[in-house]
Amino acid sequence: MSLTRRAFGAGICGCVLAALARRGFAQARPVEPGRTYIAPGYRPPADSDEKGLWSLLDRVERERKTSRFLVRDVELNAYVREIVCRLAKDHCPDIRGYILRTAQFNASMAPNGMMEVWTGLLLRCNDEAQLAAILGHELGHYLRQHTLERWRDARNKSDFGAFLGLGLAVAGLGAVGQLADLALVASMFAFSRDQEREADEIGLDLITQAGYTPVAAAEVWEQFIAEYQAGTAERSRQLLFATHPEPEERLVALREAAAKRDGARGERGRSRYLAKLAGVRARLIADELALRQYGRTEIVFDRLLAQSPDDGQLWHAKGEVYRLRAGDGDAARALKAYETALGTGNAPPETWRSIMLVELGAGARDRAQAAFDAYLKQKPGAPDADALRMLLSQ
Repeated sequence: MSLTRRAFGAGICGCVLAALARRGFAQARPVEPGRTYIAPGYRPPADSDEKGLWSLLDRVERERKTSRFLVRDVELNAYVREIVCRLAKDHCPDIRGYILRTAQFNASMAPNGMMEVWTGLLLRCNDEAQLAAILGHELGHYLRQHTLERWRDARNKSDFGAFLGLGLAVAGLGAVGQLADLALVASMFAFSRDQEREADEIGLDLITQAGYTPVAAAEVWEQFIAEYQAGTAERSRQLLFATHPEPEERLVALREAAAKRDGARGERGRSRYLAKLAGVRARLIADELALRQYGRTEIVFDRLLAQSPDDGQLWHAKGEVYRLRAGDGDAARALKAYETALGTGNAPPETWRSIMLVELGAGARDRAQAAFDAYLKQKPGAPDADALRMLLSQ
């Protein structure tokens, strides 16, 4: 199942709408001088406009529960919840997490306790500490109820009704809006830069208190900057950087803040993270390739390979980047990546199928036939065998 524009629009809506509604008129409890958090178990008064927002988000959440993009892997969901509860502590019972099959770097949290984690984020994190850093940041917004300030500002604007209508549409309650419109809305109504900075600080506190290495937060941001610079979609910058601090400024601030918290000291959880992701990883890689943003995807795979140089699945995926891009010299690059994948001893059988397709495209029918035979040897019941035989016979 490839990622469709509708799926991406629905996913973005979760961020935009949640960003609007995340704040509320909540009773708060003091946490440290000058900062208060929402009280565990909080519910808005029945006659408040905040309650109306919660009701809207409850509707969205009911749709999430039945979405075809919902990842239902029991072990993975339990693992992500374990991380959330480790960070959120007393607020854990108030939070319900949903992993959505959306090949983009993102997570969000609404004020009613609905958290979304996109599979593109799971693919991009090197370890548990990096995922915890992103979740900690979202919890920072939730704990501080940052949307209240945005809500008060938005409802005083003449175009608020139009914004709410767009939010309803992209939430799956109407026609899906265009990504450009969503970028505009995000820039108008998403969190302020000061709120993003505060969420960064709270997130760092949460992961440090939970025993994770605080430098993970800076690492994730540095990785995203590198990926963005290799990307082709200017709209991605509009969505993310319109309200976030400048990338370089944020990276420096996160590094300095991590250093004050003893930087690299703490848990990474890499082996556990990869083990928990193993059941869905092939699907995440396929969804990333389906985006056809090959420059960006190559950056992602290269970084992951730097961490796991003997990962045959990733080497095969890198070969697929070249085969699908089909630019000058890409056929040779693809074959080299496939050869490396086979040399690891843990390449998927589909590596031979890909070699067959590249060789066939180059007119090397004998080598294509040999690769096909090797594919069937490793995967005797391959469902695409007949279609591949037809290709070879043409």
